[in-house]
Formats: sequence, structure tokens, C-alpha cells
Amino acid sequence: MFSIMASSSFFVRCFPLLFFFSHVQAVKSPIHPRDVLPLLPRQVSWPILNSLNSAIDLLPAFVGSVSSQNHIVSWKGACFYENTAWMEFHNKSGSEFGGGTLHIKVSKAHSWTCLDLYLFATPYRVTWDYYFLSREHTLEIDKWEDRAEYEYVKNKGISIFLMQAGMLGTLEALWEVFPLFTNTGWGESANLGFLKKHMGASFESRPQPWYTNISVDDIHSGDFLVISKIRGRWGGFETLEKWVTGSYAGHSAVFLKDSEGKLWVGESGHENEKGEDIIAVIPWDEWWDFELNKDDSNPHIALLPLHPDVRAKFNETAAWEYALSMAGKPYGYHNMLFSWIDTIDGNYPPPLDAHLVASAMTVWSKMQPEYAANLWNEALNKRLGTKGLDLSDILVEIEKRGSSFDQLLTVPEQDDWIYSDGKSTSCIAFVLEMYKEAGLFDPIADSIQVTEFTIKDAYTLRFFENNSSRLPKWCNDADNVKLPYCQILGKYRMELPGFNSMDPYPHMNERCPSKPPKYSRPPNC
Repeated sequence: MFSIMASSSFFVRCFPLLFFFSHVQAVKSPIHPRDVLPLLPRQVSWPILNSLNSAIDLLPAFVGSVSSQNHIVSWKGACFYENTAWMEFHNKSGSEFGGGTLHIKVSKAHSWTCLDLYLFATPYRVTWDYYFLSREHTLEIDKWEDRAEYEYVKNKGISIFLMQAGMLGTLEALWEVFPLFTNTGWGESANLGFLKKHMGASFESRPQPWYTNISVDDIHSGDFLVISKIRGRWGGFETLEKWVTGSYAGHSAVFLKDSEGKLWVGESGHENEKGEDIIAVIPWDEWWDFELNKDDSNPHIALLPLHPDVRAKFNETAAWEYALSMAGKPYGYHNMLFSWIDTIDGNYPPPLDAHLVASAMTVWSKMQPEYAANLWNEALNKRLGTKGLDLSDILVEIEKRGSSFDQLLTVPEQDDWIYSDGKSTSCIAFVLEMYKEAGLFDPIADSIQVTEFTIKDAYTLRFFENNSSRLPKWCNDADNVKLPYCQILGKYRMELPGFNSMDPYPHMNERCPSKPPKYSRPPNC
């Protein structure tokens, strides 16, 4: 181990060499500065690596698909700047449909010590390889799984993905992603840093106390709760969800009051005694005690009271009937993904795209076929009008119809679709479906599919109180910044860009782009 003083001395001696190699232009550098960083003491190397790469660099970039010797794809790699690939079919195995050889020629490396990492995918397989030497390389596929894979590759080709940060960048990106899901101070800082860097979030500290003593008398049925978790398993998941959707909250719930004045919380995503995520209607005191004392994800919670005119429309009886009819049903994993993807290329943060989504689904389908069926297979079948097809069959069926996977992903979810375990509602779909049943989307409710809404889409609806003088007296009373809603828990001030700004319109949020960091959207998408 180096002492800090020794580390500093080592850096002073090595930095001129790094500077020299980074400025050699005429010839290829024998060593690139990035390639030697891991050889430096950790106190020196990690801060530099952290400034060069981020978690986004874990996402492979699609560079093309190859289907024959005449179909040649070219691209620039992270290490090798000139690369070409082509596909050769053969039957060396003597199998029914034969196999193939993927040829990849790499050249013009930027240094002698770098390498490129690749993923290769069809609907039936995903494999990987890395290349260190400038020459032609081959990837052998002894035999195709069946006729469907053979026909798919012949027509659509094998998809090629580049790990765009290279070997060291990918390892460093893993260093940024790993803490997002850890239930530690390090993990919390990682989540805050990710959202600041990739979304422009600020996370300004609030004065203590960081919780509010709520008067139940000031809460009404239909008042909305938005929740943001910033550490642990759910904190990491919500961070990535926020990044791709533009939502500054990752979970939601809704208040209900019964005829005796008792306050309840309706929530899709409540964990029951078996560890299952279900829809539940929970007494407020029980729900609030858990968030205050037992939720280790450091939740931040804001209350968004309905506007008096909207509250007057809210049919409390219909809302209760809907909530009780859904209680105990599973969380809506079936359509969780599809509320985000509305367009062919306007919802994916680079380098994410439909090719990568399809490949990720392929990997997951091989590893966890039951989860894959729950997360997307049934929903994709709904969009095709088919039943029981697995992902491989779905991709082949799309090809037969002359369509594409990216087009299929954009087909709007329908609120009346019934899945194998009933209607599917995520946390926000459950709240908005209740609003729909309670009359808040009338008279255009028939042309609104709330399963297409993200949490951001919900809190930007012009449904909420817009007069701060009508907010409860205890609302933000300890904060020197008066938000237009009531933050009731959390160290950091919750931001909700676009809050309470959009009136509902037919087919709302069915064709909206959402690319970070601005998440701009055209009117009436």
C-alpha cells in the first residue's frame, strides 16, 4: 500500500508521462493514459476514472446487424477506430439448418494496450467477445437453434453491440452503478450524484425537522402522494426509472377517507408478509409509521392536495369501489415498461435503443423465463393480438408481419386489457385509474389510457391546488422555501418540474418523447 504522501509523489512523477502520451498525434501511443490509470495508486486513479466515465457507459451501443457476406457493416470502436463485419453461413456441423461464422476485422487501435468488448445477439442467444489484436477475428456459431433463428438471422442479421467505454471504462462504470443499489451512505451519495449529473437535480437541504405532523382533518380522498427513495434496492431502481422517464419521483400513492372519517392510503407496490408487491388499502397511521421508522430507503414524500374544483368532481364512492376491487391483486409489472416507451427513438437516453432493449429482454428471458413472461411477454402478445408466444417467437412474428420491434414497443397500452392475473396497474396507473373511475377525466375518459402515464405525467396534470393560501397551515411550515405542494418527509427539498401545468386531452401521453436532460415534449403528444 502507498501512503498518501507516496501516492502524491508517484502522481507528480507519472503525470508528465500521461500528459505526453495524451498529446501524441502523429503516431499511435504505445500506452494511452486511460490504460495505465489502474496501475496508479487507488487514491490517484479512482478520482480520475470517476471523472471520465459514468454508469451510462455500461450500456452497449448498437453498431449494426449483419446477415450475409455482401452485407458489410462498418463503425468506429472505443479502441479500434476502423472495424468491419460480415456474416458467412455454412453447415460444418451437418445439422438441419447449419450454422455460421461472424467475421469482424479490427484495425487502427488508438494505443497498444487497449481492447474492445462486444455483445452479439439474436432472439435466441446472446454471447460476447473482446479483441486486443489488429486483425480479422471470427465468432463461430456451430448450429442455429431451429429454422426460426436461421430465417431471422438470414433476414435481420446478428446484432452487434459495442461496450463503448472499453474494458477499463466498463469496469469503472460498474463502480458507479454498484453503489446505487447499496443501502449505505455511499449508496445514497451515488444516487444523488447520478441524478444531479444526468438530470440536473439539485437536492437542496431543508431545515429540520425533516418530517411534518399532519392534521388528518386537512386531508381528503383523492389527495396525491409522490415518493422518492434514494438508497438501497428501491433507491437504485427508482434512480434509473427517474433518469429514463424524467420523473422526479419514483413511487406514488393516494389518500382515501371512509364514512367515519378514518384516513387510508391506497398503494400499488405495497410489500405483504410474503414479500410480494401487491395493491393494498392501508390505514394511514400504519403506512406513515412504516415510512417514518422502518423504510430504510430514506423516502422523501410530498402531498399534492386536489384543487377544490377538482375535489368537487371526485366521486368518493366510485373511488372506494375501485380501490377495494383491486386490493390484493399483484403490482402491475406487465405494463410498467410501456408507460415509458411512446416513440421509436425519442424515449431512449443514448446509447439505449430498441435493439438494446430487445437484447436485454433476450438475456433476461433465458435467465428468468417466468419473470420475462410477467414483465413483457404478455404485454407484447397483447400488442400483436397473439397468445402464449415467448420473446423469440414474438420477434419472429414481427418479422413475418414486416414490422419491427421498436414499432411494437410504441403501441399504447389499453386500460381494459386483462392479463393472466387480472388488470395490471403500476403505482401511478392505480392512482390515475381511481381518478378515472371517480370522474376526474370526464368527459374524455374513454380516450385516456392512464397506463400510458408516468409519475411525471401525473404530477403535471392540472388537478392540484394552485393557491398557496389554501394549503394547510402545517404545510412546509418549517421550511424557508414555500413549495406549491406540501413536502411531509425528507432531508432534501423535492423538485417536481412542470407541476400542475397541463389539462387532460384525448390520447394524452401516448406519443411523447422523453430524452434527458431536458425531457422536452411537443404539445398534445
